[in-house]
Amino acid sequence: MTQASLDDYAPAGHGQPMARRHIQELPDELISQIAAGEVVERPASVVRELVDNALDAGASQITVKLLAGGVRQILVEDDGCGIPLDELPLALRRHATSKIRSLDDLEHVNTMGFRGEALAAIASVSDASIASRTPDAPHAHRLDARSGEVSPAARAVGTSVEVRELFFSTPARRKFLKSDATELAHCLESVRRHALARPDVGFAVWHEGKLVEQLRAGTPAQRLQDVLGDEFVRTSRDVDLQIGPMRIHGRAGLPDAARSRADWQYCYVNGRYVRDKLIAHGVRSAYEDVLHGSRQPTYVLFIDIAPELVDVNVHPTKIEVRFRDSREVHQAVRKAVDAALAISRAGEAGQPAADAGPAVAAEPSASSSTESAHATLSASPAPNWPTPTSQQSPLPWAVRDSAPERRWAGWPEPGATAPASVDAFAGLNLPRVVAASGTDDDDSAHDALAPLQIQHPTASQAEGDWTRHVPAAEMDDGHEWPLGRAIAQIGGIYVLAENAKGLIIVDMHAAHERVVYERLKAQMAHERLESQPLLIPLTFAATPQEIATAETQHETLMTLGLDVGPIGPGKLAVRSLPLALKQADGVELARSVLAELAQLDASNVIQRAQHELLATMACHGAVRANRRLTLTEMNALLRDMEATERADQCNHGRPTWRQLTLKDLDALFLRGR
Repeated sequence: MTQASLDDYAPAGHGQPMARRHIQELPDELISQIAAGEVVERPASVVRELVDNALDAGASQITVKLLAGGVRQILVEDDGCGIPLDELPLALRRHATSKIRSLDDLEHVNTMGFRGEALAAIASVSDASIASRTPDAPHAHRLDARSGEVSPAARAVGTSVEVRELFFSTPARRKFLKSDATELAHCLESVRRHALARPDVGFAVWHEGKLVEQLRAGTPAQRLQDVLGDEFVRTSRDVDLQIGPMRIHGRAGLPDAARSRADWQYCYVNGRYVRDKLIAHGVRSAYEDVLHGSRQPTYVLFIDIAPELVDVNVHPTKIEVRFRDSREVHQAVRKAVDAALAISRAGEAGQPAADAGPAVAAEPSASSSTESAHATLSASPAPNWPTPTSQQSPLPWAVRDSAPERRWAGWPEPGATAPASVDAFAGLNLPRVVAASGTDDDDSAHDALAPLQIQHPTASQAEGDWTRHVPAAEMDDGHEWPLGRAIAQIGGIYVLAENAKGLIIVDMHAAHERVVYERLKAQMAHERLESQPLLIPLTFAATPQEIATAETQHETLMTLGLDVGPIGPGKLAVRSLPLALKQADGVELARSVLAELAQLDASNVIQRAQHELLATMACHGAVRANRRLTLTEMNALLRDMEATERADQCNHGRPTWRQLTLKDLDALFLRGR
């Protein structure tokens, strides 16, 4: 067959040719319907686009009225600036917009809409009309999208867009819609997403003539409470981090508040709700050490960034964005959420507890005097004590407030020297604490509190002996410790303590495991990743992208302790591994690092692998169940928990302690009834 003959045919599937079709322009209506397939997926898509336009018009009150979940009718009314009569017909034209004028405007978009496609797409798959009035117009005008007829109408200043019989012109699309209740739920969710970003605007949603949602204009805190409820506010923490031209703020839920579904995850970039894998990955990585199983974190995050550093023109729905420096954004999101989740007495949120908590100096010998050892430990920096806000989280010292008058009764003032806590975790062969008297009797240990004695373990010891006692004066000085004072141990597993609120129950293994884990992480963070050269390099077949990444990111790989480079056509060789991970699968580690280095940040792979190793070490080194502790040892554990980040969760995401208030105890025994 000649080339000319081939040009006259095109494959028709199953090996059967079909006659060649001539190239021609598509009708405008078909073009709009094709575009509508990208913009309008369901009634909620229409609500999203129309509310976007209302917000851009400066509306202070937006009302959404629906019939049959939005399938039969969607009416969005606002009190914005309105559309002038001479511009009303242009509103339904494709690529007609008031938001941008040039490419420079597109690179600095600060409005919700800008593509000029939404109204035209909606009108192509429904029976739509627009009624609008500007402040200087004597009355409103109504434009019918089907006929193009403009007629006088009655309404106040603002715009009303009515969409009837969605997808009536494309019945195949209408078959994909769900039940009215499901479509209504999606419409409500769309309104809530806008409402979280704009607390200064009031929203009302009516369905079948009944008011189903009303959000009055107010403060951001009130809007958050109205949309997500008191439970989210109570179980979340403030997020606020400024890095260069970018600010990340909002609230992140505590690990205990994690849900089985990812339905309470709201992220906004410059006020626009987005679904971004990069941001979601950054948030999730901040929960790695504290989230149990497949539970999903809850959060509302706002990322304010210079418009030129983010591309919003990625998808017709405008729900996806692309950052100029994605790694920087990923790391900033992770750092911001991680700081909010950090539970520490060491100053501001996010400051590592290990930097401000009690630290053991140079190892003294077994014969060192008890007085010198005591002086060494007591010289550690004094922590800054937190002050809780009015909305208390489960941890009494979790949420901080700068108001000096709002403090827990009995807490020392900021800068006051707190008694040195017991540091029983100086080495990797994590030692246990035993009574100086050599007895496990709690009463005798409590009555015969001796000055501290320190005996560090040797590398060969599976369990070293370590002695450290807190003098009685330090525990009876009138301080109201957040986790209270130990009173008993139950079942060889739980420690009971009494604080100002009531009873504290601590899972001693889980709590000790977290303390040890954070201590090991802090030690690792201050050391450069040393590498272990391989006697025989590990070679593997690599993709072109992996080879390109290995060549362009060679310096980054070396800082991570990985020496990976080309060894031949289509092959890479691993010549060294991080010393801490020398037993790992080198090829698999290299592939993972190269994949994340091409997309996000390879340091996360190394860090996760290190943390898994440290978590295993901490679990094996933590105090075991059925180990009887003295009161001194219990108090030591409580004090270390108070000085440790994320002390309310173990490495596997389980809670480490619970508070039973006096009110809870009274309810158990029906007191006051």
